[in-house]
Amino acid sequence: MEYRNVGNSGLMVSEISLGSYMTYGQANGFETAKACVHTAFDLGINSFDTADVYGNKFGKTGCAEELLGDILSGYRRSSYVLATKAGYSVTEDANGKGLSRKHLLEACDASLKRLKTDYIDIYYMHLYDENTPVEETMDALDMLVRQGKVLYTGISNWPVEAVQRANAIAEGKNRTGFKVVQPPYNMFDRRAEADSFSLAGDGLGCAVYFPLAQGILAGRYHSVNDLPKDSRAANPTAGQVIKAVGCLTEENLNRVYRMEALAGDIGLTMAELALAWILRRKEVSTILAGASKPEQLIDNVRASGIKLLEDVLSEIEVILA
Repeated sequence: MEYRNVGNSGLMVSEISLGSYMTYGQANGFETAKACVHTAFDLGINSFDTADVYGNKFGKTGCAEELLGDILSGYRRSSYVLATKAGYSVTEDANGKGLSRKHLLEACDASLKRLKTDYIDIYYMHLYDENTPVEETMDALDMLVRQGKVLYTGISNWPVEAVQRANAIAEGKNRTGFKVVQPPYNMFDRRAEADSFSLAGDGLGCAVYFPLAQGILAGRYHSVNDLPKDSRAANPTAGQVIKAVGCLTEENLNRVYRMEALAGDIGLTMAELALAWILRRKEVSTILAGASKPEQLIDNVRASGIKLLEDVLSEIEVILA
């Protein structure tokens, strides 16, 4: 495993992180998650990502956080980097969502309790809240950092201009600013190249999600009309997300078929090729890769350290064109 800095900070994270979106809490139980986390440590992964709304079921909040908290409590706290998020609705109360000072302080304390830890390494703002002044959000985050409950802050799904404005406000008030952003990024979704990656010039790192386009770039699907029963696309909840993303098309599956042949020619799996392609970008601090079984994680981690040659990158561009 190789490690990278989170932006221009001193925080080091593994090139592959273990994410928990749609994998832990709701879709998989404790033993499966425990096996994946144990495998992650064995492989050198030191970064784990979750959110207060991941894995929620039966009206209960924080299921993925609770599960990870139970598992990670068996490991030395200084040995891993733990990230979670706040912003989406966790209760039906008027202040049960958003990025107000009240909600963030309460959400952070609730996450700390579920995660069974004294501090969060990276606290992400999960959405952009138009109803809360950015100044209030930045002041609240600075308060959490000064209290020692949060070490670094980041955002997910914010406009680039909003991130820059927030950091300018924080700098002007000598407050803590954002150090990392979370955009989707994969061979079929390259919007980050035109927006989020530009923040690297301001010292921010990128923790990218959906690296395998919800399994499509892992070579799991061969036809949109013939989905494996145990696949994400066949899952009612995950299937809606995949449909919304719009990557599962016969045209893209044909591209995957061609890239699988290319990967085989250089001794890689399709997943290894797709992840190594992402890691070619210096703006990427880590890849958030979910895994519902240890075998998937092992395949993902093999991508760390792979340097794709220029002729391979050129061939990929031809296929994706």
